[in-house]
Amino acid sequence: MQPKVMACIDGSAYSPAVCDASAWAALQLEAPLTFLHLLDKPQHPPQSDLSGTIGFGAQETLLEELAALDEKRGKLALERGRQILAAAMERARTAGVIAPEGLKRHGGLVETLTEMEDGIRLLVLGKRGEASDIASDHVGSRLERVIRAIRRPILVTTTEFQPPRRVMLAFDGSATTRKGINMVATSPLFQGLPCHLVMAGADTAEARAQLAEARQTMEAAGFTAPTAILPGEPENVLSAYQKEHDIDLMIMGAYGHSRIRQLLVGSTTTAMIRKSTIPLLLLR
Repeated sequence: MQPKVMACIDGSAYSPAVCDASAWAALQLEAPLTFLHLLDKPQHPPQSDLSGTIGFGAQETLLEELAALDEKRGKLALERGRQILAAAMERARTAGVIAPEGLKRHGGLVETLTEMEDGIRLLVLGKRGEASDIASDHVGSRLERVIRAIRRPILVTTTEFQPPRRVMLAFDGSATTRKGINMVATSPLFQGLPCHLVMAGADTAEARAQLAEARQTMEAAGFTAPTAILPGEPENVLSAYQKEHDIDLMIMGAYGHSRIRQLLVGSTTTAMIRKSTIPLLLLR
């Protein structure tokens, strides 16, 4: 089965951008597109013994009413999910995608995506979910858990998505970003676009050599690849470079250090997701 672009939609303000980003990616990659909408697991009335306080008959009536209400909520959630998926598929068809698929599942986001991971070529998610404040400066725990768990490229969108005209790759010489250079060079996703290669840190001979090698790989694949080495904290200098050069999409490695180290010193990945005003393509 051909690996697909998988887009997670929940009816939030980010869902239209997720639709647009995933449709663009599916067309660029010539890959099938599937929209995934997750339903909460059915809730069941508590089975505690209330007979001593409200009487056995009243307890039975209450439990029956709770069960009926739970059933009604389930039916409404199914219908809402159907409408969300129908709107997403119609939006994708309007963008030129042939036969997008809609999929409803019960269960947790991380568990569901882990189960489906082998069939995913690119995962597309909104920066925050439906329950999050759109103006919040917080990165949702579910998004962070997905990025840590799924070993596939993940495109994280903001509330708007436009096909990129200029992209940048945050290069640090690591195995992940070297792999990212090869991926970008050989993928149809960014063919024909300028790709800026930017390192955050000290301007050393080793850094210049690594960056020159990366640029050579990109130029051999037909890319225009401006380079820069910028001193300072990555989340600050990369964001400043992005704004100065009108970059539409940033590519970077995700969570390159151990979980313990991240708890102690923080994570550049989380900081970039929180601070970025453009979509991020995260590589593992």
